[in-house]
Parts: sequence; structure tokens; C-alpha cells
Amino acid sequence: MKLAVLENLYAAKTLDESLSILSGLGIKAVEVGAGGYPGKAHCDPAVLLADDAALDAFKATFAKYGIEIVALACHGNPLHPDAATAAAYDADFKNAVLLAEKLGIKTIVGFSGCPGDSEGSKYPNWVTCPWPEDFLAILDWQWNEKLIPYWVKTAEFALSHGVEHIAFEMHPGFCVYNPETVLKLRAAVAKIAGEKVGNVLGANLDPSHLIWQGIDPVAAIRELKGAIYHFHAKDTKIDKYNTAKNGVLDTKHYSDELGRAWVFRAVGFGNDAAYWRDIISNLRLCGYDGALSIEHEDSIMTIDEGLRKAVAFLAPMVMEEDKPRTMSWA
Repeated sequence: MKLAVLENLYAAKTLDESLSILSGLGIKAVEVGAGGYPGKAHCDPAVLLADDAALDAFKATFAKYGIEIVALACHGNPLHPDAATAAAYDADFKNAVLLAEKLGIKTIVGFSGCPGDSEGSKYPNWVTCPWPEDFLAILDWQWNEKLIPYWVKTAEFALSHGVEHIAFEMHPGFCVYNPETVLKLRAAVAKIAGEKVGNVLGANLDPSHLIWQGIDPVAAIRELKGAIYHFHAKDTKIDKYNTAKNGVLDTKHYSDELGRAWVFRAVGFGNDAAYWRDIISNLRLCGYDGALSIEHEDSIMTIDEGLRKAVAFLAPMVMEEDKPRTMSWA
């Protein structure tokens, strides 16, 4: 395993400044924002694909600090009912794939997307209940007419350009939001395009989005064994008082930390060390030995402080040596 950082947290700085800070914290691997919601501040695939000199300078900056790019982050909604919006996110994703091919990167992290409820919709429609039965009709249309066909084509495109893993962040608001929906989409694509294409699709295991849904991250890890392609190290603190009154579904702004049912926290500020050791141990037990990519979205601490504390918390837990082939006493 290796400790990494989702590097777009320093988008306001230059790439050189960002990598200098991360290197100073002992970070040797990063996930880089390459379109969609993470932005393109340090990595605009369209520019880098069109300008060899810019691409060489980009690669040289990482080499200067001895930092490896383990994944490109391109979270968007390529299924948005507004055609222009969907096309922009789709173009971002495909350019990220083409850049990954040039860089030898095998993993793209993103969202599954969420359509509207019909061809005439203006906004996405995330279905969360089965009744009235109108909602099941919407869900059936979304999956069979939009979601599955899109990811068949996109997984085939990724594989043809050397990208072996599309890691869906399981995020409410999108069609893939839990282990069941990851595996459902993976199986549906495999049924149409074959197992090799279906296996391109997997999970970015981000505990923060699972915790507030009531999902145990360790149970999710075990359910997704063999299909975990990336990991975001981000925590969530459940507010037991607000949850007791109003439950976990919360549309209050993220800045209303005292009023919300839950808030994103730096690792260790939502759950304790034993909780996180169990997560990391189960990742290894289920075959994941890749990057633990710190994603800073803690609104209570500054970026610098939150990142420092996250690195200090996780660094002793990272299992850097290979898993032993035999037990020491055998």
C-alpha cells in the first residue's frame, strides 16, 4: 500500500508549489484532478494531449519531486439530462482516458452519473424509494436506456486505450451509490459486452459516503472483494443528536456543521484509529494493496492542518511491505 493525496486540494497554487508541499509531508503518490468536479487546474487533458512540450513539462514536475500519479480523477455527470452539460462531462472523461494512456495510468476515478426521469427532463432525478411505483418506472428507464448503454460504450473505449479500471465513487445523487449498485452495473455491462469489459468497472471505496448512509465500510469492502480499484481516505462524523431528530438524509448546506446530520471530517475526526485500522486491514485481506488517497473536505480545519493531521494519522497504519506468503510461525 502507499499513502497518496487527491492533489486538487491545492488547486489555488501552482503544480510545483502543490507537489513541494506534499513532498515535504513525505507523500510519494497522488491522484490528479483531470476534469469534471475536481477541475483541471493542474492537469487539463485537452491541453496536454495537444502540446507535447506542455506534457513533458507536466511529467518533469512530478519527476522533480519523485511523486507518482496513481490515478486521474474525473468526476462528472455524463448522463445529465441537459445535452450540453452531459457532452462536456463525457468529453472530459474521454480526454482523461486518452491522457492516462499517454501517461501509462490504469485507473480513472469518477461518478456513474444520473439521468433525469425522461428525455424531456432538465435536471437529474435520483430515485431513493420504490413507491409510488412511478419511481420504479423512472429507475428502470434510467438504467436500461441511459446508464447501462453509456457505460458499455465508455468501458470499451477505456479498455481500448489501456485504462483497465474505472473506479466509481459510490456517492448518493448518482445511480451508483453503494456496493449493490456497483455490482449491478458491472454485471449488466458484462452481460452485454463480455466479462472483460464488465470488469473494467469497479469501486472507489470512499468510507465517508458510506458511513452517512448507514453502511459499514468493512462490510462494503468484503462485498466488493475483487472490484475495489481505488480508495479515498476521508471520514464522516455522524451527529447523533441531529440524526435522532431528522435522520441521515440532509439537504442543509455543508457550511451548517452544527445543524447537519453529518459532516465530512479528516480521517480520525469522525472515527477512531481502531475503526480505520480495521478498514485498512480488510482492504488487504480482500486483495487491495493500492493507494490510500487522502481527500480533504473537512470544513472545520484548514487544508494545511487537515492534511497534516490526516497524514500523521494514516502513515503508521499503511502496510508498505508485501503481504507475507506464509505465517511467521508456520
